[in-house]
Amino acid sequence: MSVYHQGSLAVQDRLGVRDLADHVGRSIGEGIKPVAAAFLGLQPLLVAGAADPATGRVWAAPLAGPPGFVRATGPRQISVSGPVPAASPLAAALATEGAPVGTIALDPRTRRRMRLNGRLRPTPGGLAIEADRVFANCPKYLQRRETYETVPDRRPGEPLTAPELSDAQARFLTAADTFFLASVHQGGADASHRGGNPGFVRVDSPRELSWADYPGNSMFLSLGNLAADPRAGLLFLDWTTGTALHLTGEARTEFAPERRVRFTLSEAREIPAAVPLRWSAPEYSPANPGRP
Repeated sequence: MSVYHQGSLAVQDRLGVRDLADHVGRSIGEGIKPVAAAFLGLQPLLVAGAADPATGRVWAAPLAGPPGFVRATGPRQISVSGPVPAASPLAAALATEGAPVGTIALDPRTRRRMRLNGRLRPTPGGLAIEADRVFANCPKYLQRRETYETVPDRRPGEPLTAPELSDAQARFLTAADTFFLASVHQGGADASHRGGNPGFVRVDSPRELSWADYPGNSMFLSLGNLAADPRAGLLFLDWTTGTALHLTGEARTEFAPERRVRFTLSEAREIPAAVPLRWSAPEYSPANPGRP
């Protein structure tokens, strides 16, 4: 049985990479291997993607804590300790029994990342996720940030919500080198990473932005999800101040003259100081197109 649904298969066929995708797809499993469990236990940041149970809008949002706040508690389960911030656009979804959720743990220090998707269960101390797919990605387009520090007195500010981007937010997006993409399909959710040199995200209007889809592992999980269900959530982090800019809307893929994803905004939610982490300056990935 294929690990891919019809959306991903359609994109793979369109681009002629079905055989390669079948080979790469063998890396997708249900279990958390010891090396993956050790990796999770070192991370201070986890990004989750899911759909709000009331509105259906898809969001990506950060969860942060001291290393060990995310840990494997069984061969197919992780736990996340600590409350979900009340201002998070995923607060309701991450309190919903059985909600599909996608997660990505990304370590800028080592350019490693791990994705785990499954079903959520609220717990007294946080939440647990029963995995139905676990896999790693290559380090392409991932900027290295060698160190981080926790800012103990940093507290999230009041959310700023609007139906379109402000000029300051547009400048922030065009200066970004990293963002996270949440997408969904029937019965599942996914969170993935996108990266490039500053300018790889283009703001085309206050309600539309786009980015080039660079070659990756040929599985096309995210683009496959968007082909089946255009709802999407984007998360942009300020790696110094901890500010999180959450965007929700719909995305579609243009395949010519270049492969490009175009995102139409429904709502922007900016949360100052949302993440208590301050990272060092980036060293851009050698895989980034157009690198200096």
